[in-house]
Amino acid sequence: MPTFTHLDEEGRVRMVDVSEKAATAREAVAQGVVTMQPETFDLIGDQKVEKGNVLEVARIAGIMAAKRTAKLIPMCHPLSITYVKVDFFPQPDTHSIRIEAVVRVVGQTGVEMEALTAVSIAALTIYDMCKSYDRSMAISDVYLLKKSGGKSGTFLRESL
Repeated sequence: MPTFTHLDEEGRVRMVDVSEKAATAREAVAQGVVTMQPETFDLIGDQKVEKGNVLEVARIAGIMAAKRTAKLIPMCHPLSITYVKVDFFPQPDTHSIRIEAVVRVVGQTGVEMEALTAVSIAALTIYDMCKSYDRSMAISDVYLLKKSGGKSGTFLRESL
């Protein structure tokens, strides 16, 4: 197992120095799931939520969140992200919506945290827009599906 790179020799927290790393094309894909009551699922699908188009607002929130990850997570490097995509995959059989975010950068460090943040904030936005209909919604299964680029190469999540 690798050592913790956010600690110096004395155990003090620090931001990792990536200045010597080569800039490479990097990509991360993350997912999350929001599960809800059947009625809430239908309201979202039929675009009948009074606050507006839930999935489009959540898409914008996810994209904005990816771009601001370094302001939310203390040791993340600010990145010049080159691409963010947030998509939704309704699952009628489980009354859930799977969220997937893809983030790309050409840089010295990866975009896993940006993809995970995009998914998390998109999920929280769905909850926020629908909580007056369904406070029992659950956010789950937020995890990295894939990452590529950089020294560590490609990671592809196997089935859980």
